[in-house]
Amino acid sequence: MSTTPSSKTTLPRRAFLQQTSALTLALYLPNARAGLVAQAQASNAANLEPNAFVRIGSDNKVIVIVKHLEMGQGAHTGLATLLAEELDADWEQIVIEAAPADAKRYNNLLMGPVQLTGGSTAMANSFEQMRRAGATARAMLISAAAAQWGVGTASISVSKGRVTHLASKRSASFGELATRAAEMPVPTDVTLKDPKQFVLIGKHAPRKDARAKSNGTAIYTQDIRLPGMLTAVVAHPPRFGSTVKSFDADAVLKIPGVVDVVSIGSGVAVLANDFWSAKKGRDALTVKWGEANAFKHDSAEVMAQFKMLARDPGAVARKDGDADVALSKASKVVDAAFEFPYLAHAAMEPMNCVVRLGRGECEIWNGEQFQTGDQAAVAQLLGIAPDKVKLNMLFAGGSFGRRANPVADYVLEAARIAQKINGRAPVKLVWTREDDMRAGYYRPMFFHTIKAGLNAKGKVIAWKHRLVGQSIFAGTAMESMMVQNGVDHSSVEGAQNLPYQIDNLLVDLHSPTIGVPVLWWRSVGSTHTAFSTEVMIDELAFAAKVDPVKFRLEMLNKNPRHAAVLNHAATKAGWNNRLAAGKPGEKRGRGIAVHESFGSVVAQVVEVTVKADKTYRVDRVVCVVDCGIAINPDNVNAQMEGSIGFAMSAAKYGAITLNNGIVDQSNFHDYRLINIAEMPKVEVHIMPSMKPPTGVGEPGVPPFAPALSNAIAAATGVRLRKLPLKLT
Repeated sequence: MSTTPSSKTTLPRRAFLQQTSALTLALYLPNARAGLVAQAQASNAANLEPNAFVRIGSDNKVIVIVKHLEMGQGAHTGLATLLAEELDADWEQIVIEAAPADAKRYNNLLMGPVQLTGGSTAMANSFEQMRRAGATARAMLISAAAAQWGVGTASISVSKGRVTHLASKRSASFGELATRAAEMPVPTDVTLKDPKQFVLIGKHAPRKDARAKSNGTAIYTQDIRLPGMLTAVVAHPPRFGSTVKSFDADAVLKIPGVVDVVSIGSGVAVLANDFWSAKKGRDALTVKWGEANAFKHDSAEVMAQFKMLARDPGAVARKDGDADVALSKASKVVDAAFEFPYLAHAAMEPMNCVVRLGRGECEIWNGEQFQTGDQAAVAQLLGIAPDKVKLNMLFAGGSFGRRANPVADYVLEAARIAQKINGRAPVKLVWTREDDMRAGYYRPMFFHTIKAGLNAKGKVIAWKHRLVGQSIFAGTAMESMMVQNGVDHSSVEGAQNLPYQIDNLLVDLHSPTIGVPVLWWRSVGSTHTAFSTEVMIDELAFAAKVDPVKFRLEMLNKNPRHAAVLNHAATKAGWNNRLAAGKPGEKRGRGIAVHESFGSVVAQVVEVTVKADKTYRVDRVVCVVDCGIAINPDNVNAQMEGSIGFAMSAAKYGAITLNNGIVDQSNFHDYRLINIAEMPKVEVHIMPSMKPPTGVGEPGVPPFAPALSNAIAAATGVRLRKLPLKLT
């Protein structure tokens, strides 16, 4: 999910995101200090709990409460690193605990009063917050030691989980000081470390989720087992927009293990004692669908509609100078069109959710990505207060935006099923891979046209970019904030804030209403805007007979960060060195792209071998990222490598197609991902920085596909402008 405002969209996007400098430490002390102390005295653990993010027990464990979902991106490790750094804790004593749903204490500081993991904001919004939380606990431990030893606080040091008074050679663990520290006043202000003092930030730290995920003790939604729990599988309509007209459950109820069959309006749920019985029951179910509002078009028909719309001007997203006048005066004009299909999220773990209803309350177990939205949606459905909806945030096996749905689709589906059986049993909803592929949400299909003009000296003097595709925010509660003057800023990000210096530039947008559900997908608008812009820049460099790197650098004089990343990538890739020749009949090429998304700038150089049969192999990817300070360099490397694999799957194979409104794809046999043998050699280089962190979960995706297309063009002379990229 994208939430980072571009330089051209700051005001409208900030209206929703409402960046705030306030830190929601949600201090329990001193207001609730007496109750906390009493609780600590009554407990064997005797906890120090100075704020909403850290708890230290007499057992010497440091519990870090994390507000963001761990879905493989390393958020838990990063957040714990920030707090442990200022606390001066020993990494081995850190234990992670998922925060409850509570936007007052755990809101995303870059998104206003909402608790949400998305837009690659976990580290960026928590950078100072978590450090202050750790520094606050550290100060209280020092105060406790000073009072206990009768010395000044200035003479006490903390390192690797021990508090020491060097002059008297006295030392104590955090656990030994926890009870007394809980009685100390909570400091209203703390001094954070100078980056030069960091011992954990920017260094190697083993991931906190690695062991549990390796030995099978990590808890995912599928692992939840509650007494009396039923498993639900839903028969979804084959076409979007259809509803249940009638169904025959007679054969279903005869299947051993099946307990009930209920209609939830948009589908029919089969409940059983186990998943396989539920699935067999669904297979035996006969449903008649009401298709008055069903979507019945083909993908080709939708793309044809988009191409018709692209003939006319759209809502203006950016206008500098007069692109039409400049084009009329250009010595050379390059005109190109780009096509992008629907894409599935295809996360390792399909959608699932466990719901238990009680009297006036509800408890949910889920790989919870959008606590505030899901909590409000379920509360409205059940007619209860949002704080009566308890959300237990578990690990998620990937998401790529899918679990942060503003309409809370699968979470509401689980709650509706539990409601339909009057809450008599907990319900575990399980989507199969086929459900996820055919009844889910998709990255929108898009069509772009770009017309650009060069003057006699080969300089770009005009750029006219038109985009056609569905709005993600239209029809959601966020529409009024995120769609301004007909422009959904998630559709044009990466195009609207094009970094190149072009005096006459126009970006406009059509957002047709199509009956296919769409949602943000890893790197959102930049998934398509990076491709069209960076492929076009390469075409213009070729038309101007200028090296693609030099051509870009000449237009990045006002964006030195982009220029530095681009230069570094070219240097590390050996851009000016000739590629080694391939086997007889093979052609080799090298391409480059640079793009900013979620506050980070990433450049990638791709080396490709095109075979005689016109298939191709990606041999090497050199990736350079400027993401501010790298809190955990290993995580940054992993995110860039994973992003490249993710982007390569989409670039080579990714496409959701529809035939008469029915999705053609159903599983990984016809919605392919790359396999391990296809993964190229990847080199990641992180630009040194002491600036606050920016995103890393998504920015590695956008540059890959254009760099690959540019590499294929360098090898063959053929420009590929339609994704997925195929030469045959």
